[in-house]
Amino acid sequence: MDPMYSLQDVIRCNLCETPVPAKHCDICHIHLCEACVGKHHSDQSKDHYIVPFKLRGITSKCTKHSTKVCKKLCKTCNIPICPLCVASSEHEQHNKWDILKLFETKRELMLKDLQELNKYIYPKYQEAATNIPVQRADVNKHFQKLTTALDKQRENLHTEIETIIQGMKSEIDVMDAQHIAALGLQEDAINHTINEIYTSRTEEFRSLPAQFQVTLPTFTPQEINREQVHQQIGFLSEMAITSLLDEPRILADIQTEYRRLCSVSIVSDDEFWTCGFDKSLILYNLQGELLRSVQTKSGNYPRDIALTRNGDLMYTDYEDRSINLVSGTQIQTLFRRLVISPQIQTLITLQGWRPRYLCSSSSGDLLVTMTSDDLKETKVVRYSGSTQKQSIQCDNQGEPLYKSGSIKYISENKNEDICVADRDAGAVVVVNAAGKLRFRYTGPPTTSQETFRPLGITTDSRGNILTSDYDNHRIHIIDQDGQFLRYIHNCGLQYPVGLFVDSGDNLFVAEINTGTVKKIQYYK
Repeated sequence: MDPMYSLQDVIRCNLCETPVPAKHCDICHIHLCEACVGKHHSDQSKDHYIVPFKLRGITSKCTKHSTKVCKKLCKTCNIPICPLCVASSEHEQHNKWDILKLFETKRELMLKDLQELNKYIYPKYQEAATNIPVQRADVNKHFQKLTTALDKQRENLHTEIETIIQGMKSEIDVMDAQHIAALGLQEDAINHTINEIYTSRTEEFRSLPAQFQVTLPTFTPQEINREQVHQQIGFLSEMAITSLLDEPRILADIQTEYRRLCSVSIVSDDEFWTCGFDKSLILYNLQGELLRSVQTKSGNYPRDIALTRNGDLMYTDYEDRSINLVSGTQIQTLFRRLVISPQIQTLITLQGWRPRYLCSSSSGDLLVTMTSDDLKETKVVRYSGSTQKQSIQCDNQGEPLYKSGSIKYISENKNEDICVADRDAGAVVVVNAAGKLRFRYTGPPTTSQETFRPLGITTDSRGNILTSDYDNHRIHIIDQDGQFLRYIHNCGLQYPVGLFVDSGDNLFVAEINTGTVKKIQYYK
């Protein structure tokens, strides 16, 4: 409650003593109730400026006309001005605001800000502060798990070494027994012969029984190679403490020639390949210059593109069921002046299935999402060259991992998890390298009823997963265990689709309808 209205010191109308007056004359400095405003105005011997009681004191004396009060604000000069200044030639062409209305507007905005602070922002910070002890406990549990894992590995190594040593000791015992037995046989033979030496068979015994030679076993310890032992034990990854930007910012905004743009794949920090609803694959730089253009072998538009570890370009052709390699693009990129026609080789042609989206794995394999001809089945297939190594389609209960449908962008995380943006299921589906389901991400824990239809997907050096929320014009960032971290939604994104993170953890976003590629910084 305003202290002006406390029972101990009630403010009253200066004309009629009515308590809690609603108005105030900012020139005469007196309080007025609604009924006395007209009476006060009737005194025409001087100027009056009636304001709401809570806005009293907002006016000031004009610096040029000391007898006048400033009732306007010159927007151009950003100074308060009186009626004489308003009529002067100095401010004649300037925009002017009524100070009373301006303050009332600002007051309403402040009230809205206060309401937002109390209702949304402060509770959010309270929740974040409450979560810190939980996160601290989770961190402690995580490092305890690491310590336990190391202890377990030590026990396994000790057990394995003990088994090996015991096996070698057993072999020594067997060889020892064999050697003693052989010596015993020789001793028996010699003793038997001695007993017969003094007989008439002297000539027969002039030579000793046949002697045998035993090569005793030896143990040659191998020099312990610390690095090899470390490799067998395993490696503990470094801990990285990074911070996401509160306000991600656009570093580059490149307009392509595509009518509808679908995918982007980074060659270097300055160059990237693109594909869309067009038969050409186009290489751009950050200045928007078209550097190379390659037409598909069939003349169909490609569904997706990816770069091999050698820097060659690959694309899927849905219409003719093929996966194709465009060789020579790396040479073209390094040596601009060489006129070399890229060679397109069809690596794989499918039967009964059609390739959709693809990515290159850390091992050099190729991961491809594909759908059956009738669109009723979807799977992920791993290729080494043109040889199929793995097929991922169902979980341990035999249920499909992916919902039937067409759009299934794919990416491999740094821990070798395979991440698929399943638009039709409204989920990001993550399996490990063996194809076992780890988790499904269906959006942050919120009461929002917004539709989540993830399209593009990529990962960064921290192991975080980024997926484009097409309908809501934003990017979701989640960690490698499926926990929501934050949105990227303040960069003017419009229907984001294809995503790719470069070596500096900058995000490239392909907007399907605008044909624009945005480069966004989202880490500090």
